[in-house]
Amino acid sequence: MKKQTSIFKCSSVPAHVSIKNWPAAERPREKLIRSGAQGLSDRELLAIFLGTGYRGQSAVSLAGELIERFDGLRGLLDASSEDLLKCKGVGTSKFALLKAVRELGLRALSERLQRGSALDSPQATFDYLRYWLTGKAYEVFCVLMLDNQHRVISARELFRGTLSRASVYPREVIQEGLKCNAAAMILAHNHPSGIAEPSDADRDITRRICSAAELLDMRVLDHIVVGDVDCVSFAERGWL
Repeated sequence: MKKQTSIFKCSSVPAHVSIKNWPAAERPREKLIRSGAQGLSDRELLAIFLGTGYRGQSAVSLAGELIERFDGLRGLLDASSEDLLKCKGVGTSKFALLKAVRELGLRALSERLQRGSALDSPQATFDYLRYWLTGKAYEVFCVLMLDNQHRVISARELFRGTLSRASVYPREVIQEGLKCNAAAMILAHNHPSGIAEPSDADRDITRRICSAAELLDMRVLDHIVVGDVDCVSFAERGWL
């Protein structure tokens, strides 16, 4: 069953009618200006970014097709250039726009972490990691590098794997920490299965990285495993 794209009712104007010919009260941009973005459906918001559809389909109709094809906004924003450029009505400019939208969202969440201690705002850390890692079809291992006040210096993807595992090398993790003079780090990776429960291998690699970091006076503050719905924190479970 496909996910519902919005709880809000979208326009009833036929798909082939250009938005410029819609009643003013139905046009997404005008609705946003009048009532705010919260009142628009997912496809109406996306249509504002897309700007145009293609012959016989409005921007709202194209937006709906893309959301359905990629099973939601998250799948759409994570889609590869190869998959997106196969879609009718999507060229290189719309592909670039979609990727820019995703990156802006990631940077906005990153700013919340950079303004204060990552340990003082665990929810901001979880939100950032969910946005970054949820929904990927492969496993990604990343590290948040922190200064001595636990503010984020950088966020780096270090390893990328298959559906079941990523090869993680403690030496390379520590080298990245040394490059930016990090005092501490937060490890994170996703489970493409959607289940956040850490595996024995996750616990083993965490112990190895902690041991290597300790030799160089760096601390591993947490290892967060990201699933489709929730995150599991090693620190909260007392495993560090």
